[in-house]
Amino acid sequence: MATVISNFGRRTRNIIDACVFANKSSCVLSSPRLNSSFVGAGTEGVNPNHPKILITGSLGQLGTGLAKELRQKYGRNNVIMSDIIKPSQSVKESGPYLFADILEFKALQEMIVTHDIDWIIHFSALLSAVGENNVPLAMRVNIEGLHNVLELARQYRLKLFVPSTIGAFGPDSPRNPTPDMCIQRPRTIYGVSKVHAELMGEYYYHKYGLDFRSLRFPGVISADTNAGGGTTDYAVAIFHEALKKGSFNCYLRPDTRMPMMYITDCLRSVAQYMEVPESKMKLRTYNVTAMSFTPEELAEEVKKYVPNFTITYNPDDRQQIADSWPEVFDDQNARTDWEWNHEHDLQAMCKIIFDALTPLYRS
Repeated sequence: MATVISNFGRRTRNIIDACVFANKSSCVLSSPRLNSSFVGAGTEGVNPNHPKILITGSLGQLGTGLAKELRQKYGRNNVIMSDIIKPSQSVKESGPYLFADILEFKALQEMIVTHDIDWIIHFSALLSAVGENNVPLAMRVNIEGLHNVLELARQYRLKLFVPSTIGAFGPDSPRNPTPDMCIQRPRTIYGVSKVHAELMGEYYYHKYGLDFRSLRFPGVISADTNAGGGTTDYAVAIFHEALKKGSFNCYLRPDTRMPMMYITDCLRSVAQYMEVPESKMKLRTYNVTAMSFTPEELAEEVKKYVPNFTITYNPDDRQQIADSWPEVFDDQNARTDWEWNHEHDLQAMCKIIFDALTPLYRS
């Protein structure tokens, strides 16, 4: 691995270091030797009646699950995963996988032409807390990478999905509730880059007719991924710590309310939104959410499964980020325009997560 890194140079090493620090996919790289061949699967069995989809940053919290969902819908070889991280055996066996550098336009261009891509799901990004620790890198990955996929989508008339976030709002935004359309002015590079993506996508839609789509996600919680550098990640880590140690040290105040969503609802929202006819869409970026809670409220639910659980609160620099974000998301437009509806509330989510994790820690 060290030899490969040295061949790519200093920029690649910085990106890899950031991705490893985040403990999840944040960006994707390729070498010319790899970018035209699949790892673990060929192109046989592609359904020509279904879209051919490329997911960047696909080994992160959302990419693997979304690939599984879309493969069930459109076919195994119609959905190509890509990332910087060496894929696990299960990922390699699940379907096509590519290495691809979002900062290398020509390599991406070759990939889209070679594999006849119709949609790009662009998950590559450095998250909020990680981005604040390396602003120049976040600007390159989150903004320059976006520019590349926008231009490619325009050039080849692709449908493009770029997720946004509660971090796209700032301290001047209304916080309870936060509507789709309001002042934003975020104060993190992650949030700034997401507002930039929303506006650039809307510009490309009006200027070129690009089918750009974005959803502003709240904190996304799942049982099968670890915390990876986001401000809302306490709501993932708390379950693991409760079962491992019976205690949790929270980096936010107990009354810090933020919107959240269980991962299956999040993935379903993307799959549903990508199929919405453009005639039903009044916006290009919609809020979606499921629930809002505080660390204190979540801890009370945890105690139902770990009765002796204790939590302490030691706010760090992520508290300032959280204080600038929405407390409650207004996603009425998504529910009205394309019939979005969540399935999991706080209680249902906690039951699913503890059912999944308890056997792992108590076997």
